[in-house]
Amino acid sequence: MESKAAIVTGASRGIGKGTALKLAENGYDLVITHLDEADEAEAVADEIASKYGKRCHIVQCDLSEIASAQLIVDQAVQTYGTIHVLVNNAGVSKFEAMTSMPMDDLNYLMKLNFRAPMQMIQLVSTHMIERGIAGALVNIASSRAERAYPGDAIYGGMKAALIRATQSIALELAPHGIRINNISPGAIQVRDEMQSFYEVLGKKIPLGRGGVPSDVGSAVVWICSQEASYITGINLRVDGGLILPGMPERADVQPGEGWGKV
Repeated sequence: MESKAAIVTGASRGIGKGTALKLAENGYDLVITHLDEADEAEAVADEIASKYGKRCHIVQCDLSEIASAQLIVDQAVQTYGTIHVLVNNAGVSKFEAMTSMPMDDLNYLMKLNFRAPMQMIQLVSTHMIERGIAGALVNIASSRAERAYPGDAIYGGMKAALIRATQSIALELAPHGIRINNISPGAIQVRDEMQSFYEVLGKKIPLGRGGVPSDVGSAVVWICSQEASYITGINLRVDGGLILPGMPERADVQPGEGWGKV
């Protein structure tokens, strides 16, 4: 098989790490980025090399800075020559009421969660078109793009914007054989210190458990594969059915019983 290369932003831990490992397991060399988690990023690269025999190039950068996207793509092309997959995962969430959110925080959230993915898509898709690569682009959105919560106007709003933007981009890139889709995680355990929270939350989720990063990684691998070659412009939720019920309208459904009670 021809070796293929994938970029995964924000892959030193959590969903990004789980996605990078799944891509390596399925034959991809990796470029991963991190903000300031050098030791964790090195551990991911070591695992990719030792467990799957694939290469992993690390780029340290702040994707809220406008020059970072070009830096990542340049290093990816210099390292591997061609890019076949892009996963826009890097992002940060902050719950804050609009009436009190500092403008610096608002700008940072918008730059990192929306502008940076758009820059990466622009640069990588241009590379793919120039090289004749029928590649795959994936945005890691969120179930919060479809379900509103207090204090979530900016993060949730930017994830919703990703989903809408993807639809237009899919139409633009389809003539080049390039596909772009969204994966929307929900209730994924990304920090060990929150395990007890996810154990309680998991009992409320229709499938009876919280998610893990590899759940998202497996979905990314599939949607980038030839098995999904007729799919573009969609949003695929990976949330165990978390947001299907909405708010329960029954007083006899108690915490821990789950929403599936009849």
